[in-house]
Amino acid sequence: MILTLLGGGGFRVPLVYSALLTDHGPGRVTGLRLFDTDPARLSVVAKVLAEMAEGVPDAPAVALFTELSEALPGTDFIFSAIRVGGLEGRAADERIALEHGVIGQETVGAGGISYALRTIPVVLDIAEAVKKHAPEAWFINFTNPAGVITEVMTRFLGGKVVGICDSPVGLARRCLSAAGIRGVDVRGERVAIDYIGLNHLGWLRGLSVDGEDVLPRLLADASAIESFEEGRLFGAPWIQALGAVPNEYLHYYYFRREALDADRRAADTRGAYLERQQSAFYEGLLAGNHDAGNHDAGRHVPREGGGKPALRLWEQTKLDREETYMKSNRDAAGAFERDAADLESGGYEGVALAIMRAISQGETARLILNVPNGATLAELGPEAVIEAPCLVDADGVRPLPARPLPDYARGFVVNAKAVEQATIEAALTGSRRAAYKAFAMNPLVDSVRVARGLLDDYIGHFPQLGYLR
Repeated sequence: MILTLLGGGGFRVPLVYSALLTDHGPGRVTGLRLFDTDPARLSVVAKVLAEMAEGVPDAPAVALFTELSEALPGTDFIFSAIRVGGLEGRAADERIALEHGVIGQETVGAGGISYALRTIPVVLDIAEAVKKHAPEAWFINFTNPAGVITEVMTRFLGGKVVGICDSPVGLARRCLSAAGIRGVDVRGERVAIDYIGLNHLGWLRGLSVDGEDVLPRLLADASAIESFEEGRLFGAPWIQALGAVPNEYLHYYYFRREALDADRRAADTRGAYLERQQSAFYEGLLAGNHDAGNHDAGRHVPREGGGKPALRLWEQTKLDREETYMKSNRDAAGAFERDAADLESGGYEGVALAIMRAISQGETARLILNVPNGATLAELGPEAVIEAPCLVDADGVRPLPARPLPDYARGFVVNAKAVEQATIEAALTGSRRAAYKAFAMNPLVDSVRVARGLLDDYIGHFPQLGYLR
């Protein structure tokens, strides 16, 4: 089986390869094609993957491509993790938003709208290339804003598109542990996760193990709630009032004032921090300096400990990335550090592998994915992409029946989807008016006048947004 990864020079590509290296079953991925427009970054990632593959006799062969038309023919699955404008673009998205006094986060904030408006035209070109060169391939999207991009790709490529995110399964894993349940695979048949919403806007409202919902037990214990990351972010009183555990990104909505204040006080935005950190990583390996990469954290990778310097540097940089994840939000909630358990993500690479095996090998998987709503949520149209538990098998991906949206979620979901769809309309039609509406409807943008200023400044900064008229 052949997997083509778009954004193949991206920092998290080794996570995908690590999952492929553990799969030795029939129908496994035997060839990984990495496509990127930056050959230098491709070469760095190739160094890391080569060191990962040492001693693995059946490691998938890696091929590098800078032309999409060459990377796609014959592929079975396409994994998309591109970043239009790079981390420099993310840093600018966040900076411009803060200059207007609003949160600029790259998915839920004003920066997410700017990012989507730059990304949609690029993924439309990708969709055309997929239609031409790999019409039978499945398209697995991890490009942010994941819900928006998945909805666009579904419109143009049809039913062989699914979006993934590691936040929901990571949340479920942490809740299981906080409830005292360990050694149970959160993606296994014994566990059923009742999670509903949109990407980065969902709530865990049930978590069953062997048919018993263990979430009420967790919610009854304030100390247990505040033993894991989301519990500390939101506080036990608010989680108990909701009767559900929110996705971590809802912190921007529930604690908007505190989150904005923390962003203003931070020495750097998240994008600016990652831009410097990852630039040091790539430049260090390109220059042959294997001790580079984490100057901001005051760390270096020791030379001793084996002959895999590129892999060691990547692992150290990744650790720093995970330790500083959502740092300003944690500062806003009380400046707590992430526990070792919190550093374990949901594992989007494992989710992607489970999807591929279920579809290609006829296995059955129940996963939380971004898919068209169908009739799942009465408040949204059938083509609106939601994030919900799904059944995946040889027949494809389909959402499982779900309870109606609770009162505390309904307004959030309907409004956020309206923002997403106005953003999509703007990108597909070039309508500046639709883009203006998207910014103005975002609840993290607190003034229509500010929305107008944001749009003007984003268009002024990014030449890619010149199509908006």
